[in-house]
Amino acid sequence: MHIKIGTRGSRLALWQAYYVENLLQKGGLTTEIVLIDTKGDQILDRSLSKIGSKGVFTQELEDQLRDGRIDIAVHSAKDLQSELDEDLQLIAFTERELVNDVLVSHNQTLLLGSGEPFVVGTSSTRRVAMLKHFYPHIRTVDMRGNLQTRLRKLEEGQCDAILLAYAGVHRMEYDGLIAEHLSLNEFTPAVGQGSVAIECSQTLEVEKKDKIRVLLNHTDTETCLLAERAFLRRLQGGCSVPVFGLASSENDTVTITGGVVSLDGKQLLKQTQSGAASSPENVGNQLAELLLEQGAAEILVAIKQNT
Repeated sequence: MHIKIGTRGSRLALWQAYYVENLLQKGGLTTEIVLIDTKGDQILDRSLSKIGSKGVFTQELEDQLRDGRIDIAVHSAKDLQSELDEDLQLIAFTERELVNDVLVSHNQTLLLGSGEPFVVGTSSTRRVAMLKHFYPHIRTVDMRGNLQTRLRKLEEGQCDAILLAYAGVHRMEYDGLIAEHLSLNEFTPAVGQGSVAIECSQTLEVEKKDKIRVLLNHTDTETCLLAERAFLRRLQGGCSVPVFGLASSENDTVTITGGVVSLDGKQLLKQTQSGAASSPENVGNQLAELLLEQGAAEILVAIKQNT
């Protein structure tokens, strides 16, 4: 059985594709990696919220799933839009890496809580809003591009530090540049952060789908991400909206903490919901409903008007 794997061309995306390829080959499949350029890779002079969140890093891969040029697309799960088109599906989530955000800098003495003002680069509206909420003395600059591009901008002095997901920094072996691991209580991550998602067309042969799922899917991670993605979908949040959510699964129970923060950082709503791990999407939806009752809808409307 031969599997064509579609991926973006950045070093981190290729790490993910080779990771998936290795797991498939260990299971006896042959593979081929297909490089695909996306809109998010091509447009680097505007923030993600200005481009529009839907399919920024996925549209071109999904087009090739539909016409059969690739069998699966490999994505960072946090880059996936909350709703897929009906002709596409997610069939696996790989085991999750440590989910924290990290502060990366050549100055290892920098700490967000030190009270010292400095400049942080990030392209994430969630991280910008959380910095405004918890650390208003920190100034931010928009920082687009792949990890190596951002590190070059750091070298050039465009900022003092960068806020990134630990998973990407670790996979690219830049652990030595981590100045601080941020608290999950403050910097609850983006939905899906730390896992690789496998997408395919509904028309892909069932035998291929089943084999890929057996070799790639991590059950506990899938349970958590189904809860998180249902939560995000109900709030109609995309990867450019400052919605955050993190689930954990233990003893047949899934627990998800999530919320939304206004762009100016002044309003932050956060709640936790638990329920049966056998129905993770219900738990995610329940959390979203709880937040909507408490005013999340008004915050989200204001965010969308601004972006």
